[in-house]
Amino acid sequence: MSVPIALSVAGSDPSGGAGIQADLKTFAAFEVYGAAVLTCCTAQNTTGVFATGELPVDLVAAQLDAVLEDLAVGAIKTGMLGRAAIVDVVAERLACRAIPLVVDPVMVATSGDLLLTADGVAALRGRLLPLARLVTPNLAEAAVLAGRDVRTLADMRAAARCIRDLGPGAVLVKGGHLAGAACDVLLDGADLHELATARVDAGPLHGSGCTLAAAICAALARGDALPDAVAAAKRFVHEAIRGALAVGRGARPLDHRVRVR
Repeated sequence: MSVPIALSVAGSDPSGGAGIQADLKTFAAFEVYGAAVLTCCTAQNTTGVFATGELPVDLVAAQLDAVLEDLAVGAIKTGMLGRAAIVDVVAERLACRAIPLVVDPVMVATSGDLLLTADGVAALRGRLLPLARLVTPNLAEAAVLAGRDVRTLADMRAAARCIRDLGPGAVLVKGGHLAGAACDVLLDGADLHELATARVDAGPLHGSGCTLAAAICAALARGDALPDAVAAAKRFVHEAIRGALAVGRGARPLDHRVRVR
């Protein structure tokens, strides 16, 4: 029996709440087979990031080659890439493949720790975003990519247009850090949508951005159209936040089991 396949290209979170670990849990919740290419290792938990290290570029390339030459991957999600050389090799390997790509432009951890170098940001803007079906920045990441402050809903709309001009097919600017209702802005081609969700007061969270991008990727791998994939992902994340787990002393990871239950 064939099964949809989604691929995560991202860093590792040994505490299990973000990164490749969260992506694979999300893929499983969507009943999609999950594959993973590791780019970076981190020493982190719910309280912060204590050390990071990128894998050798040739090893990242070899992982990508091994997976893509064998598996019929239906959609790909990128997360933490670390530095420009890794961004470049990922872009090189994906440029010749017509596979929907969701780029989560991971730059800074929730704890404030830097996860992408300045040259990595430039490579992301110039080489990876033009390949993306969707890019999913939060407010801080949108500000970096758009080169402007993003503090209001109007700023989010303007930033989405600026980022779209960098080449991705669509932009989802996440408004979870705004006050009031959680409203995201989706710019898909010429169509602008404001996607509001009732805010869940679950305290500080860990891995919500990874989970949203992975859920969109999983839905695309199943064959969903982009607006439907975003809607399904937002519903999943909303429920996963409602069940956020107090498994450590810091921010709460989402409960990725919600779809299974």
